[in-house]
Amino acid sequence: MAALPLAWGLLFGTTLVACMSALPPVWCLLGLAIAAGFVLWRWPACRGPCWIVLAFVYGAWRAGHVLQQRLPSRLERQDFEVVGVVEGLPQVRADADRFVLQVEKARLHGAPVALHGRLRLAWYRAPATAAQPCLRWRLRVRLRRPRGFIDPGAFDGERQALLARIAAVGYVRAGGPNRAIGRRALCIDGLRARFAQAIDAAVGPQRGARLLRALGVGDKRALKDRDWRIARANGVSHLLAISGFHIGVAALLGAALVQGLWRLWPALGRRCPRPVAAAAVAMVLAAIYAALAGLGLPTQRALVMIVVLAAARASRRYVHPLQAWSLALAAVLLFDPLSVLSAGFWLSFAAVALLLSVLDRRRTRGLRGWLHSTGRAQVLMTVALLPLTAWFFGQGAPWGLLANLFAIPVVSALAVPLTLAGMALWPVSPPAAGFLWRVASMVMRRLWGVLAAMAQWPGAHWYLPAVSAGALALACIGALWLFAPRGVPGRWLGLALWLPLAWPALHAPADGAFRATVLDVGQGLSVLVRTRHHLLVYDTGARYPSGFNFGDAAVLPAIRADGAGPVDRVVISHGDNDHAGGARAVVRAFPHARRLSGEPDRMPVPMPACQAGQRWHWDGVRMRVLSPPARLRPLLLHGNDRSCVLLIEGRGGRLLLTGDITRRMEPLVARQIDKGAPLVLVVPHHGSNTSSSAAFLAALRPQLAVVSAGWLNRFGHPRPKVLARYRKAGVPVLNTARSGAVVLRFPAAGTPTVTHRWRLDRHPYWRE
Repeated sequence: MAALPLAWGLLFGTTLVACMSALPPVWCLLGLAIAAGFVLWRWPACRGPCWIVLAFVYGAWRAGHVLQQRLPSRLERQDFEVVGVVEGLPQVRADADRFVLQVEKARLHGAPVALHGRLRLAWYRAPATAAQPCLRWRLRVRLRRPRGFIDPGAFDGERQALLARIAAVGYVRAGGPNRAIGRRALCIDGLRARFAQAIDAAVGPQRGARLLRALGVGDKRALKDRDWRIARANGVSHLLAISGFHIGVAALLGAALVQGLWRLWPALGRRCPRPVAAAAVAMVLAAIYAALAGLGLPTQRALVMIVVLAAARASRRYVHPLQAWSLALAAVLLFDPLSVLSAGFWLSFAAVALLLSVLDRRRTRGLRGWLHSTGRAQVLMTVALLPLTAWFFGQGAPWGLLANLFAIPVVSALAVPLTLAGMALWPVSPPAAGFLWRVASMVMRRLWGVLAAMAQWPGAHWYLPAVSAGALALACIGALWLFAPRGVPGRWLGLALWLPLAWPALHAPADGAFRATVLDVGQGLSVLVRTRHHLLVYDTGARYPSGFNFGDAAVLPAIRADGAGPVDRVVISHGDNDHAGGARAVVRAFPHARRLSGEPDRMPVPMPACQAGQRWHWDGVRMRVLSPPARLRPLLLHGNDRSCVLLIEGRGGRLLLTGDITRRMEPLVARQIDKGAPLVLVVPHHGSNTSSSAAFLAALRPQLAVVSAGWLNRFGHPRPKVLARYRKAGVPVLNTARSGAVVLRFPAAGTPTVTHRWRLDRHPYWRE
């Protein structure tokens, strides 16, 4: 078990780095390394703590190196001339081509500049040849540092950029020296693209082709939102992303092939022992499949793990499963210590550890034993991994156990082998490969039809509020206790440790109080207002031609993380995309919510008109529509001035949601607001010059203002003149571009307070 202290030391040390808000300076890391090395040399019995310190130093050094490759802030929003190679499979959309460019050299203002790593680029109105992998391009690009949207429960794009080694993001400038200058000679992505085209040609434009492309070469570009919703509802998303499961299937197929050949021709054993040959072929097939999948982080981890296990097997010495698992864990963390930031790392190693615990206790003899072991392993993984799934994704799949019991055998025994066999045959016999792909497509279509029906079952979509670290720790201990070996007393008591996870404490406002969250949706607006028993959504952010929308990406995750659903009312201020783009996603998730809009004729879904005088009361909180007035509607020529203005009044404070109204409508709104409880203002029109007049601020006298704007947006919002007016009026301003989502508390007694700024208050080292 010599690898066990090293593996656990690496795990604890690199995880400690992930928990830091800032990385230590290099001199501090060097001092720690020297001190740990001296202690390890002088007192070998202290190797456990020393390994942790050395792993911390190594992980922090690697993380700092990746961060140093990011584009310097002083060079943002400038035009670079770069030469690089297209990596991966580009996305071709109606609005733009999107791809990753591995930079080889770069120039700024004609002088060479140190810019390394990968660029994530969009090319609007790109030529037809742009979206080809392996092409080398000379491009003029405008770049900025990778910066995501920081909202409760939402995807952390900046962490993903760190994992993917993205140095900058941007777009290709028109009119530059944009031309292809060659093609990389050895490039697996070109082969992946040809396989994807061959599968499309053989199977045709149907769901089966999309699924086979994902299974065969990790090409998920054609998968639709509905495919992912079905997968998440059934807990089978891992089947669509080539990961350890698929690489393991390929390795087992290689080992099974050797077993069959050596049984047919026993003389082969005199040339090469069967275990050695099986391990070698398993490693080769796993490596080929991982390369065809794009060698992403999940496949890299899986490949390293399989190489370690196969090498142990080929050594023809007994290796305890825990020893092999520890060697694989140590190898993965030495290869990439940033893996601890990935959900796949924790889920894959936890799943393997659980499987080893099952297989060690009960041998699989005969069909009955195999079925018992398979069923037990599936129950164990589904239940025991639920805490980690809830922590990383905020949801569970109640029907996932049943779905995986038949989906995993179908995919592993039929779909993946048929797909891989077709890929092996395609260079020599395209018709035979096409036949195998069509059979695999039929299998996947039938399977997906069953999963689609299961996704409509009651409770299929089960979302959990944000999980605290304490609840996660207790649930993991409860899972280990629940599945402890026979003889451990009171194993069923492990379920009691799941209570904080299953029934978390939801801090709902008191009667007469409410809580508002101004979400970080870039150059747009979305606000969630929660009373004791009700929830209001005001605006939903934008939707882009690529299909990305803030309704799915920010609004719904924030609702689920707060445990505040269902939504009782959706108010869309007006029809501009940056306010209404995500409305369809929110209405689809909460179809029974009442709706209002200042411009119902421009809404993506049917909505009644919002008019001044409409009001309702929730839990001692009054909500009143101040604009637009019905009698002036025909005279309002500008869509912004038709915004639905909503005043929310609690016992201890008020919130004014103004949409995009301009100075033309501000006097009408101000006249309806009397002196009373302290007021918080959501700045009109993102802080443009057309709004926030001095007279408006003097009439309202807000205690605080919150502006929702995009980082480095092209409009320059909030405008400096507008911010100067707020400073002159003595009103502090928070900007979601700098603060992330802003959470405001309006108590029943007291004054409004800012309880959370998501970017500033939760600041891991990788966040801008």
